[in-house]
Amino acid sequence: MNLIKLNNMNTWEKKNHGGEPMPSNVTKPKAIFIGRFQPYHYGHTSLVEQKLQQNIPVLVMVRDMPADEKNPFTTEQTVAMIRKYHAHKNQEVEVMIIPDIESVNYGRGVGYEINEWIPTGEISGVSATKIRGSIKIGDQDWRMMVDGCIQSDVIKYLQENDLLIQK
Repeated sequence: MNLIKLNNMNTWEKKNHGGEPMPSNVTKPKAIFIGRFQPYHYGHTSLVEQKLQQNIPVLVMVRDMPADEKNPFTTEQTVAMIRKYHAHKNQEVEVMIIPDIESVNYGRGVGYEINEWIPTGEISGVSATKIRGSIKIGDQDWRMMVDGCIQSDVIKYLQENDLLIQK
């Protein structure tokens, strides 16, 4: 697998489940992304960067969950990786912690888009589950799915959390 190309706008298919954005006279509305980001990988960054390339501010909301095998990074570690990645890229992305959620719900005529983004092409092969599995067996292929600026943090945090099998 080659390193994923992040600037390819043709890697995601958009499916709108809501409405169209309503203009705001007060602030520039943000695109929000909610997730666990375990770890933050090229699939996540590619998705976020689609909005940044349209000059739309981004708010990443990290679900507050305890670390375990499927969520090997603490919420604070995840936030730190996301902030570090976007600072390294000189991108203004706000990151916040939210309580764990059961569902995302909306009513009709909400005044904003609710989009499902379906990965296509190379980016569809990027998965946090694959990354965690690769690290677990000591395979270095995961490094092709995670930006180099946070790879050492991924390993460091897994070691700190005693969740890294191959040290």
